[in-house]
Amino acid sequence: MKPSFSSRKNKYLFGSTSAIITDLALIVGLANSINAKTNILAGILVIAIADNISDCLSIHIYQEAEGLTKSEVWVSSLTNFLIRVLVSAVFIMIVALLPLRLAMTCSIIFGLLVIMIFSYDIARYKNINPCLAVIEHVLIAVAVILASGFLSNWIGTKIQ
Repeated sequence: MKPSFSSRKNKYLFGSTSAIITDLALIVGLANSINAKTNILAGILVIAIADNISDCLSIHIYQEAEGLTKSEVWVSSLTNFLIRVLVSAVFIMIVALLPLRLAMTCSIIFGLLVIMIFSYDIARYKNINPCLAVIEHVLIAVAVILASGFLSNWIGTKIQ
């Protein structure tokens, strides 16, 4: 018997999607800063730990309130934490090993590709049009990435 999609979602979709969008926003937002590569790597590490623990605690408390068993809550919380660390580690390797502009491009391609795969998987499970689901989720991710780049550039022009 196939596990419910909601139980699968709690195990990897939230954490990986959150890490992808947050890390991409950080990479694009800090790409033009002084010491950009160092700032991006430090930012991803901080987010991979601090924001990750915050999200995991929020999920943990929410699931306890929803009446999930202690085991289900801990498996979900730990899986979310580990998948976010793993996704962030991929972005760290990309940024650390490649020239910054190439790293930014590769990170965006990787992140959007993963979101497309997840969106397609969800749409197929729910028997809805996969193209519409993929377009919707990619557009949201692109909007966050563009907003981060815009804010970074805007702040850069205001603070000299």
